Amino acid sequence: MELNEFIDYLKQEKKTSENTCEAYNRDLAAFERFLYARGIDTLEQASNTDVVAYLMELKNSGKSRATANRKLSSIRTFYKYLIKQGLISVNPTEDIKSPKIERKKLEYLTIEEVEELLTAPDDSIKGIRDRAMLEVLYATGIRVTEIIELKMKDVNLRMGFITCNGDHGRARIVPMGTMARKALDNYILNSRNFLMKDQDHESPDSALFVNYVGEPFSRQGFWKVLKQYGRKVGLESKITPHILRTSFAVHMVQNGADLKSLQELMGHEDIMATQIYLSVTKNRIKDVYDKTHPRA
Repeated sequence: MELNEFIDYLKQEKKTSENTCEAYNRDLAAFERFLYARGIDTLEQASNTDVVAYLMELKNSGKSRATANRKLSSIRTFYKYLIKQGLISVNPTEDIKSPKIERKKLEYLTIEEVEELLTAPDDSIKGIRDRAMLEVLYATGIRVTEIIELKMKDVNLRMGFITCNGDHGRARIVPMGTMARKALDNYILNSRNFLMKDQDHESPDSALFVNYVGEPFSRQGFWKVLKQYGRKVGLESKITPHILRTSFAVHMVQNGADLKSLQELMGHEDIMATQIYLSVTKNRIKDVYDKTHPRA
């Protein structure tokens, strides 16, 4: 079976996003190369031993446990598909446990640091755009892949929300605060039309955020912008592609947001993915207790 058949299935049947499909393709192509080096011609011929050997190869080559887990997840999904299609009778990933990941300390910005970052852009055409992107990202907590895929038709400034299309074609409505709405309105009125140049900037299907040649932003382009402003305000060491999404979640929890609402806002399928943000609140409560209780 060709890999592109599986990728087509993900796109057409499961409505998986383009970025996720690309990740599946990379992971499976790498596993396919590993098998070929072991004298195995097709993915269908892989055994449980081959999968275990691949995980050992990843470990020995210095790959992190998180990377190994992601690759194993891609391989598992592929073989479940082959079983479902009747192309194999035994799943080679069965009974293979995911490598345990040491839980890292949750990194996020303080409210003051977020304020510094969001006010770093200037009033140039580019700065107005960048301010809007940062404000929207922090106001909504959406993923970088989601913000760069937003179209004009996904924005309702009057009502103050955006329609975000996540993985598997699931759309969710996410509210925006006053500051993000003002920044976005300023961008649409005073920056976006200049960046779009001769293109139809009023088309509802055109990208909301565009680069200097009027094309949709890439993940790399957004990451470059984020690092630029992180460096400008002295936060470069803290900046990651997801830092504003993480900060959004932490600040919501710290201010009393319930877990179920946060799950819906962030587009998490599993509430377990949302629960990691509770650790910050628990740690803060413990700090308060240690500092204030007379017998702590």
